[in-house]
Amino acid sequence: MSKSKKRELDIVVLSDIHLGTYGCHAEELLRYLKTIKPKKLILNGDIIDMWQFSKHYWPKSHMQVIKHITGLLTKGTKIIYLTGNHDEMLRKFAGFKLGSFQIENKVVLKLNGKRAWIFHGDVFDVTMKYSKWLARLGAVGYDTLILINTMVNWCLTRFGRQKISLSKRVKDSVKSAVKFINDFEKTAADIAISNGYDYVVCGHIHQPEIRKIETEKGQVMYLNSGDWIENLTALEYDGSGWSVYRYKNDQQAKAVKIPKRLRNKLDNDEIFRDLVNEFLLVKK
Repeated sequence: MSKSKKRELDIVVLSDIHLGTYGCHAEELLRYLKTIKPKKLILNGDIIDMWQFSKHYWPKSHMQVIKHITGLLTKGTKIIYLTGNHDEMLRKFAGFKLGSFQIENKVVLKLNGKRAWIFHGDVFDVTMKYSKWLARLGAVGYDTLILINTMVNWCLTRFGRQKISLSKRVKDSVKSAVKFINDFEKTAADIAISNGYDYVVCGHIHQPEIRKIETEKGQVMYLNSGDWIENLTALEYDGSGWSVYRYKNDQQAKAVKIPKRLRNKLDNDEIFRDLVNEFLLVKK
């Protein structure tokens, strides 16, 4: 794809990619990344799933996503990595800067005179705060459900049926899950309004959204970038307004060819060597 065909964007927000897990749609994400040219890329938590990470599962397509993102640095894109719960060990590096790359826990951006408060959102998760072991157990169960979902979808496509998302159906049908999402959005909005922010941008709950939330104290625009497990979504800012990007509607990205060799797995030595090479490339 020629550079002239890439969509130029002021800001792109990606979250909950979960590289290193079976549920990650790395190939689809790579196709999307190859169609855009962002001035600023915000990686809003849970990019590499360090809870579920295994040296036995790291496909080349997952490494290629990292390579593409680091490659953006050499092309002038500023990248801000905001930590999440699945990559929480990076929180000790908050404040780290290397050229156009930085790691933070949260960030406030000024956009046309308005302020956007951006962070992952796990701070609002009571399970995360008080029962981290339970949250980790839930993550394992979630990953297992994704594996089952993959097998179910393989059978469905063999019979000419449409794919389904079991995890999404569970979320949409269980009242407690719906209440959790509503409470999460309201909490984020209340705090943002109290602090005078115009936008509050989160990830974490895998629920893409843009909507105005009003309370007795004021109003704020709530945004969530969704995920690359179930919804395959991102947030895009073009200088005048925000929109939710949905891979399923992007014919341009779907047409991008991904070499079959990227679907293979890397061995342990290749993983280590590629990670070191990518770090040295950014350092230069």
